[in-house]
Amino acid sequence: MADQEKDDKSDLAGVIAAVPTPVTRAGHLAGERFLRQCEWALENGCDGLNILGTTGEANSFGQQARRDIMEAAADALPGRKLMVGTGTPDLETTISLTHHAADLGYAAALVLPPFYYKPVSDEGLFRYFMSLCDVTSDSPIPIYLYNYPALTGVPFSLDLIRRLWTETEGRICGIKDSSGDIPYCREIVKALPEFRVFPSSETSLAAASEHGFAGCISATANISAPICARLWTPEEEKPDAADVAELTRLRAAITAAPLIPAIKHLIARRFAEEEWERVLPPLTELTEDEKNRLKGISLSE
Repeated sequence: MADQEKDDKSDLAGVIAAVPTPVTRAGHLAGERFLRQCEWALENGCDGLNILGTTGEANSFGQQARRDIMEAAADALPGRKLMVGTGTPDLETTISLTHHAADLGYAAALVLPPFYYKPVSDEGLFRYFMSLCDVTSDSPIPIYLYNYPALTGVPFSLDLIRRLWTETEGRICGIKDSSGDIPYCREIVKALPEFRVFPSSETSLAAASEHGFAGCISATANISAPICARLWTPEEEKPDAADVAELTRLRAAITAAPLIPAIKHLIARRFAEEEWERVLPPLTELTEDEKNRLKGISLSE
């Protein structure tokens, strides 16, 4: 990425698609397919992309594979629109990936809590994230917390979020919340109005302005991006009711199936590329019955 592009960053906001990672039979990045979907999302209403999140199967890739995927995106796409997952259970790898994200010009790193040891105290989490910030202070890429307690078993308390925001002087500046707990998201905004809160469902967009959300970071935005773009209008008081209803219907239909294989299946349909269906173990592709239940979803080209 050119130096100018590395420096041309803006605050992430709006509709951010958590993009999936297409793979070859050998389990390596299928680069052309990956970039085609990234470009589709940006051209169809998304304001940014989350690379190597849960939807991107980040924790099924080794460190070198993650670096390769990060580089593929950074070489072809504007860094100011890119957030990348760098969190792992061990601090050393998280530091290494976060440094790499900064070097590549990513706008932000999205960091899971260390998720192996449980229970873990707020003090332990505080030390982990402060160590991450201290060691990467030479390249202080903004850091977003990734709250997904259903998978990690490690939630972020409001007290911890407030402490990290304060002690890092705003470098830890936001959160992606995949708990589905909108009252929790509203509570964070109320306590820390400048902290950037992204729920994981685009169904939150209709009330994003009212609640003070920065947007959404969503897997299903890979499919619903055009509708999301129409709803991401913070100044508009009354979103179109038909768009809200259609977005709710789409989200419900897709999440009724295993989410990551469903997203990959629908993208495979959009591009007529069966190879998109592949997922990495331990995930499995959709069954024929599961695919049939998604036949009613129309896809934007």
